Amino acid sequence: MSVHKLNQKKWTKDGRKWCFRTRYKDLSGKAKEYQSKLFFTKLEAQEAERIFFLELDKYRPDNNMTFKDLYLAFYEYQKDNVKETTLNTYKDRMRYMELLDNIKVKEFNLQHYEMWRKKILEYQLSNRTRNYIFKFLKTIMNYGTKWYGLNFNQIYPKMTNFTNPNEIKKEMDFWTYEEFNQFISIEEDLMFKSFFKTLYYCGLRKGEARALNWNDIDFKNNSIHINKGLSDNVNGKKYIISSPKTLTSNRTLPLPKELINDLRKLKEYAISFTNFKNEWFVFGNELPIGDDIIRRRKNNNCQKANVKQIRIHDFRHSCASLLINNGADITLVAKFLGHSKIDETLNTYSHMFKNKLNNIINLIDNLNENDKNNNDIEPYEKEKNDYEMCL
Repeated sequence: MSVHKLNQKKWTKDGRKWCFRTRYKDLSGKAKEYQSKLFFTKLEAQEAERIFFLELDKYRPDNNMTFKDLYLAFYEYQKDNVKETTLNTYKDRMRYMELLDNIKVKEFNLQHYEMWRKKILEYQLSNRTRNYIFKFLKTIMNYGTKWYGLNFNQIYPKMTNFTNPNEIKKEMDFWTYEEFNQFISIEEDLMFKSFFKTLYYCGLRKGEARALNWNDIDFKNNSIHINKGLSDNVNGKKYIISSPKTLTSNRTLPLPKELINDLRKLKEYAISFTNFKNEWFVFGNELPIGDDIIRRRKNNNCQKANVKQIRIHDFRHSCASLLINNGADITLVAKFLGHSKIDETLNTYSHMFKNKLNNIINLIDNLNENDKNNNDIEPYEKEKNDYEMCL
């Protein structure tokens, strides 16, 4: 084992003392010696050594890397390329790759894949979640093809999405305008009232609303700027602030008078604290309002108001329903919600447009009916009507 602990005299000031030293041959076949930087633990040094040799093998087609080697190399590579929240998602999905840990990637075949697929089916997961995991597997394989010259041509075309014809698609929950008013009418706390109104009237994602600070509210132009999101429990941190979900999620929205007035009052209260800063969170002051607190408040209010329970994310769906059923153009709905493509809006809310399609048919029927009525008028009467219209 080339990993070892240095003499205490060589430790760094912050306590890093482990490293690895190794001899290797570069791509030209020349022998070289390498000593790594220092690490806090033996495990960190061992992991760094593994990554070092994976990098050496990157362009060698006969490398003996296992699937575990491959997905760890993928994770290491992505550390400098994706947001921390995305990296956390990768870390969560890596546990479903452990079934393939000891299989050499160059020997990976259809039987291995079918074994993995059957095991994933045993987990109590929705098909949607299974397909996210399946997509992650293909992403790792694509990484191996690009950076390690691995060939999956024989198996890749035979890998298919998870399907379940018997799975009943969950209906999307949302509140009507009347139901939301019934819900909000029993809320007496100004912060919670403003928070729930922001979700409902602006269609914000929960993380977008929780990340808002007072710099994001433009009281002069009565608008709100969404430029970040908040996530809980990422890599051991209580919460992190990151860029929005997509580029189009970065948006500025007008605020209704009722909501802007509530936010003015809420800021007046926040300013009363001597250490107030505009960087404070709109909903929570120095710290963002807690996820569990929001959920409990919503659940209690639903019971008191006698309205059906919906998820916090369903406030966003309720906003979409409010816009669509009051004649908002689909392009504007997509922009309002921060969707990257109109297709995303249509695919998500296509059922809400059924009434609009009926309205179009009614419009055509009315035109046909009017045309028929005009044709049924006697010629003399028609000429008389036309003459009277000209007067």
